[in-house]
Formats: sequence, structure tokens, C-alpha cells
Amino acid sequence: MMAKSAIRDRVMSEIELIPEYKLSEIYDFIHYFRVGLQKSKGNVEQIMRFAGCWKDMPEDAFNDFLGEISRRRKQAFSKRRSGEAGTG
Repeated sequence: MMAKSAIRDRVMSEIELIPEYKLSEIYDFIHYFRVGLQKSKGNVEQIMRFAGCWKDMPEDAFNDFLGEISRRRKQAFSKRRSGEAGTG
């Protein structure tokens, strides 16, 4: 794995090669990517709390739950027209 500063140097070298008129697009991409990372860090604790909510569920209840999800998905998608999914 490359050292942090080496990766940063490679990224900066690539940015130097981008024409001036394209830099605003690169800035927008980098800025929103970074902002998205910062926002997602705040949600990690919430997500992990939710992810563990089934850990104490009895096996039979969990299997019933999975079956219910499957049934509801089949029911929901059977009502869609074939053109809605973009498949034809």
C-alpha cells in the first residue's frame, strides 16, 4: 500500500495535468465527495445500532421475518409493469 503522502502527491500531479476550464468540475466532485464522507461518519453509530437490532431475535422469528420480506417484495414487484423497471 502506498503511503498517504505518496497518494496525495499522485492525486495532485494528476490535477496539475487537468485543463483549467475543467477544474471547477473536479473541485465540485472532490468537495461533494469529502462532504459526503463527513456526513456518513455521523451516521455510523446509528447504522451500527440498527444493524445489531436482530442479534437477539429467535431463529424462527428471524426466518419468518425473512419470509415476509420475500413475500412483500414479490407482491410489490409483481404489480410493476415491465416497462417501469427499464427492462423492456
